[in-house]
Amino acid sequence: MTGGRTEPNLGEVVRRLRSERSLSVRTLAARAGFSPSFISQVELNQASPSIGSLERIASALGVTLSDFFREPDVETTTVSRLDKRQRLTSWWSRARIEALGPLGTGRPFEAVMITIAAGGSSGKRPHAHDGHELAVVFEGRLKLMLGSEAHLLSRGDAITFSSTTPHLWENPGPKSARLVIVSSRFTH
Repeated sequence: MTGGRTEPNLGEVVRRLRSERSLSVRTLAARAGFSPSFISQVELNQASPSIGSLERIASALGVTLSDFFREPDVETTTVSRLDKRQRLTSWWSRARIEALGPLGTGRPFEAVMITIAAGGSSGKRPHAHDGHELAVVFEGRLKLMLGSEAHLLSRGDAITFSSTTPHLWENPGPKSARLVIVSSRFTH
């Protein structure tokens, strides 16, 4: 860990959210499309799920990816200091996700910065969820598989799309790539 950045204990967060919803490991696994042993490994911090897998777990819990960062009683106005941002590392995706502001249920939008190492991706296959996304590439080059279309994006490029379209981020380049994603979620 560098500076004052904090990384939540993902296993504890998943276990807490599952328990708050009175879900068994088997029920959560079935809802997310995983084996119960994989969910147990995540809760014990023995597995590093991909970004796509984290989104599937969040969806099965009825939360957003950013709820894994959520802190209680967050102020309406918040400064996100570079050296104190919360982050999650997905060794499988070869990526780091940093919260750029208060995240969680009830927010009109969420913003995260994702750094994907060369050869990394957001998952094995495209994933869809509720909402809309605006993504801006700040460093490197990324490929976004959006439905059946491939979009190559370079530094400064931006794209908006419905998150209900299956999507997958890949870094085909030789260097790390960084993007910011601002997401809005549909309210039910």
